[in-house]
Amino acid sequence: MNLLERSFYGNTVYDWTVALTISLGLALLFQYLKRSITRRLLLWSQGRDATLKNFAVDIFSCTRFLFLFILAIYLGSQYLELPLKPERLITRAAVIALLIQLALWGNRAIVLWFGDYLKRYRETDAASATTMSVLGFISQVVLWSVLLLMILENLGFNITTLLASLGIGGIAVALAMQNILGDIFASLSIAIDKPFVIGDFIVVDNIMGTVEYIGLKTTRLRSLSGEQIIFSNTDLLKSRIHNHKRMFERRVVFGFGIPHQALHEKVEQIPAMVREIIETQAKTRFDRAHFKEYTGTTLNFEAVYFVQDPDYNLYMDIQQAINLALFSRLQQASIQLVQRG
Repeated sequence: MNLLERSFYGNTVYDWTVALTISLGLALLFQYLKRSITRRLLLWSQGRDATLKNFAVDIFSCTRFLFLFILAIYLGSQYLELPLKPERLITRAAVIALLIQLALWGNRAIVLWFGDYLKRYRETDAASATTMSVLGFISQVVLWSVLLLMILENLGFNITTLLASLGIGGIAVALAMQNILGDIFASLSIAIDKPFVIGDFIVVDNIMGTVEYIGLKTTRLRSLSGEQIIFSNTDLLKSRIHNHKRMFERRVVFGFGIPHQALHEKVEQIPAMVREIIETQAKTRFDRAHFKEYTGTTLNFEAVYFVQDPDYNLYMDIQQAINLALFSRLQQASIQLVQRG
């Protein structure tokens, strides 16, 4: 008997050779088409506004050669008359490869879309950017969870029974992972309630910094001295948070003292002098200035005003200007500043 006429699994060697040749030819053809299409997409994406086109290039570039090879084998196997079990095995492998490839495309699309959103709106709409960063991760988890269930169903597992078992086991897992799950739910609370967003300057107890990242388990601040400070989301929400970014105006209280030897008429003029100095500053709103008290060594004054801008550097510039003007006016009036008693 001729070698090509020998039979294996109901097909001759010749049939197997033809099927293998078809599979290899299709695999090479698919790889060539992938590269050709990628090059054309790159040329197509060149332009002023090519965001969506670049997305198409990046997503299509995620096509794996293994998927193309398994697809080629599946198509080549159609030339053969295979028994039920091998045919079912090849079909399941092709379906699983297709599902994984679809998930890779979907995952890349999620990463690109949410990443682009964060890049465009991080500065102008930090609240939405914060929510999107959490939703992006959740979308990826849902995508891969659905993929896993579909693969298990394709392999013949009873998904309904499996989900019921997971529900029972999930209770035990939830009890064992209370801290982690608490942080995850805390991150959802941050995303929905928005007590702070990326870019806000917050103070937690005696720690302060700018919110740099909000994840499912931790939130990270960049401190004024430059180091990164990491909080668990649960601990962060249990703390009292001062959000300075949402400050509309800053209330400032300052005081100073003069010696007892100052003349009565000059002491009486000081509150009006302080008011005049404060009102000459831009972006300020005067509240009050009083001779507050006297001690054994000093006469103490207290003044209150508002800076109509939350910027800290602006507040310090205004306070410095007030201090210099007050120091000059008191010198002209021959009044000495002393440490308050």
